[in-house]
Amino acid sequence: MARRVPNPIRLSILWIGLALARAGLIEAERARRTADLAWPRVVTGIARMSKNAVDVAMVGVALGSAAIAGVGFASPFWGLAFSIGGGIAAGTIALVSQRYGAGAYGGLAQAVRSSAFLVVAVSLPITAVFWTYPAELISLISDDPEAVAYGATYLRIVGFGIPFAGLNLIGSRVFVGMDDARTPMLLRAGGAMVNVVLNAALIFGFEMGVAGAALGTVISNVVVTTAFAAGLVAGRLPGAGRFPVAVDPVGRYVDPETIRDLITIGLPVMGRNLVWTVAEFPMLAIVDIFGRDTVAAYVIVRRIWGVMNTPGWGFGLAASSLVGQVLGTGDEGTAERYGREIVRFAVAVYVVSATIVFLFAEPITLAFTEDPSELSIPTAVTLVYAACVAVVFQGVAGSAAGALDATGDTRWPFYSQFLGMFGVEIPLAYLGAAGLSIPSVTVPLVGVTLPAVSIPAIGLWGLYLGFVAETGVPAAINYYRFSTGRWKAISRGYRPEPVTADD
Repeated sequence: MARRVPNPIRLSILWIGLALARAGLIEAERARRTADLAWPRVVTGIARMSKNAVDVAMVGVALGSAAIAGVGFASPFWGLAFSIGGGIAAGTIALVSQRYGAGAYGGLAQAVRSSAFLVVAVSLPITAVFWTYPAELISLISDDPEAVAYGATYLRIVGFGIPFAGLNLIGSRVFVGMDDARTPMLLRAGGAMVNVVLNAALIFGFEMGVAGAALGTVISNVVVTTAFAAGLVAGRLPGAGRFPVAVDPVGRYVDPETIRDLITIGLPVMGRNLVWTVAEFPMLAIVDIFGRDTVAAYVIVRRIWGVMNTPGWGFGLAASSLVGQVLGTGDEGTAERYGREIVRFAVAVYVVSATIVFLFAEPITLAFTEDPSELSIPTAVTLVYAACVAVVFQGVAGSAAGALDATGDTRWPFYSQFLGMFGVEIPLAYLGAAGLSIPSVTVPLVGVTLPAVSIPAIGLWGLYLGFVAETGVPAAINYYRFSTGRWKAISRGYRPEPVTADD
C-alpha cells in the first residue's frame, strides 16, 4: 500500500475525531481508521461536483441557456441510472467488506465478478432506451423544442456511459470494502479532471456542443473503468502501490447465490437513491408556485447543500466498510461500537462545516450571481440557514444508513428516506405554497359529518421545515433501527465463515 500523503481535508477530519476521542466520545484508533476511509471520498465528491458545475458552464458559454436547460432535463435520467448502479454497489461493499474481514478472498472475487455482471446486465437496457427514445423522454419534462432537442442529443450519447459509470461504482466500493478509499479517490477524481479537459476540447475545439459534453463524459468513464479493472486484476496500480487482493477475471460470473444476495441488499438502496431523484420533479414544481426569485434561491441553496453534504459521502462509506469488516470476523460488539462512534464523528464534522456556512451565508450566496437583483438574497440566505440546521441531521441519517448497509439491513433506510421526503417534506412545501383545504366529509354508517378544514399557506416556512424533515425523519428512524441491534441477526445471513487462507 502506498504511503498516505497528508491532506488538509484529512487532517481537519482527523483533528475533529481526535478531539472527540480526548472527550471520551469515540476511541482514538477507530477515529483514525474512519478518517482515513472518509476523507478520500470527500475529496472525490468535491471533484465530481466541481466537474458538473464546469460542464454546465462550458455548455452555457458555447450555446446559451437552452442548452443548459436541455442538459439539466437529461440529468435526472442519468441520475436514475446511477441509482440502480449505486444499489448494486451497496450490495458489493457489504459482501466485499465482510469477506475481506473474514479473509475469504475467493468469495470476495466472486462478489466482484457477479457485481460486474449484474450492473452491466441491468444498465444495457437503459442505454438502449436512452438511445431509442431520447426526445420522448425529455419531452416528459419540457415542451420547449430547442431545449428538448439539446437534451435528447445529450441523453442519446451519454447513455453509452451508463454501464461504465455503474462499473466505476462497483470498483470504488470494492476498494473501500478492502479498507482502501485512497485508490478510488485517485481514479475517480482523476477521471473528473479528464472529463473537464475532454469537454473543453470537444465543446470548443471541435465545436461539438452538447454532443461533445456527453462524449467527454462517456470517454472519461471508460478510462476510469479500465483503470479499476486493470488494478483489480493485476493487484496493483502505478502510484497506488500493491493491493491486498487481486481478482481473477477468469471465473464464474453468474453465481445465483451471490447475485441473490446482491439483489436482496441492493434493491432497497436503489429505492432510497431513487427517492432523491424522483422527488426533484414535484419539489421544483411546488417551489415554482412561490415565484421565479424563490426558485432561483432554492436552486442556489441546493448547490450549497451539496457542498455541505460532501462529508456524508465519506462517513457513510466508512461506516459500511468498517462495520462490514468487523462483522466478517464475527465481532458484533465492536461493529456496534464502530457504528455509533462514526455517527458521533460525522455529526461533529457536519456541525463544524454548517457553522462556517451559517456565518458566511450571505457572501456565499452572493457568489452565485453577478446581479443580486436577479433573485431574492434575503430568501436565499434564510434558506441557507435552514439548510445548515438540516444538514446536521444528515450526519446521523447517512452514517447510520451506511452502517445498516454493511449488515444487509437496507430496507429501513429506504423507508425512512421515502417517508421523510414524500410523506413530510413535499407536503410541507405544498402547505407553504398553497395551503390546505379539506372539504366536509360524512362518515358512512355513523352519519357524523366532519367539518371542512382550511389551513392557510405558511409561506417559506414550508420550505424551511421541509429541509429539516428531509434529514430529520431519516435520522430518527435510521438511528433507532441501528440501536435495536436487529441488524446483527440479519448480517449473519450474509457473512462467510472466517478463514485463515484464501478459499
